[in-house]
Amino acid sequence: MPVNIPNNLPAVDALKKENVFVMERSLASHQDIRPMRIAIVNIMPMKILAETQLLRQLSNTPLQIEVDLVHMIEHQSKNTSPEHLESFYVTFDQIKEQKYDGLIITGAPVEMLQFEQVDYWHGMTKIMEWSKSHVTSTLHICWGAQAGLYYHYGVNKQVLDEKMFGVFWHQTNDKKCLLTRGFDDRFLAPHSRHTGVSREDIMNNQQLQLIADSAEAGPYIIISQNNKQIFVTGHSEYDALTLKTEYERDVNKGLQINLPVNYFPYNDITQEPEVLWRSHASLLFSNWLNYYVYQQTPFKWS
Repeated sequence: MPVNIPNNLPAVDALKKENVFVMERSLASHQDIRPMRIAIVNIMPMKILAETQLLRQLSNTPLQIEVDLVHMIEHQSKNTSPEHLESFYVTFDQIKEQKYDGLIITGAPVEMLQFEQVDYWHGMTKIMEWSKSHVTSTLHICWGAQAGLYYHYGVNKQVLDEKMFGVFWHQTNDKKCLLTRGFDDRFLAPHSRHTGVSREDIMNNQQLQLIADSAEAGPYIIISQNNKQIFVTGHSEYDALTLKTEYERDVNKGLQINLPVNYFPYNDITQEPEVLWRSHASLLFSNWLNYYVYQQTPFKWS
């Protein structure tokens, strides 16, 4: 939230140079406030778990938020009941005439398919195109980030030699970026994916900024020059046991899977994982809501 300070306070100039958002009282007194409208396109297989994780992060600010959950009508969910979708979700056709302050597009376990092979790709492209004119800022997560980079900027994904799986160290490249305000110089974040994007492809695209990356996990936070599109290649919203559940699932399927990196103490699966990314996740979502949604969205959409 902005700091509300007396008009003409000398600290204003210094704070603005540090990219700290301040609002003089003459402006604050005329602010109109309404709930922020956020749409979540949830394409995770375990939809109820993903809902819980994302809503937990969105609730960690003083802002009042109204959330619409969206599912892809082209895809039949195998892990979520039709009754749940009917009760709590809407389709894109039901909301396409509306305007939203923020949009979240989740990950999905389809990264080994070419984008055009995904059964709901056509519907996803309609949503991403719609977001340009109907959404203030869109947050793309994991496969959603790869899909957004491909659709908006032509940056294709690359198949990795082995699954990027675990909790990895990252560094903040742009310490004045509002999205990473409060981040440590180095921080941890979970990843769980078989594909990634090239650092060179991001750096060579003048419309994109690489805000944070990892020597092991590659580009992590990427922002478009107009701040409307934000791409996060990992899963900062994950709970303590999510990676454990995914590991056990793959083992039970007989898949070749390594232990998640930096996750189980002493790589001992009998010990409870340590959560070392929670503060970063909280900052990531609260900064997005505050600086890229709340501070940018109009009070009345025209």
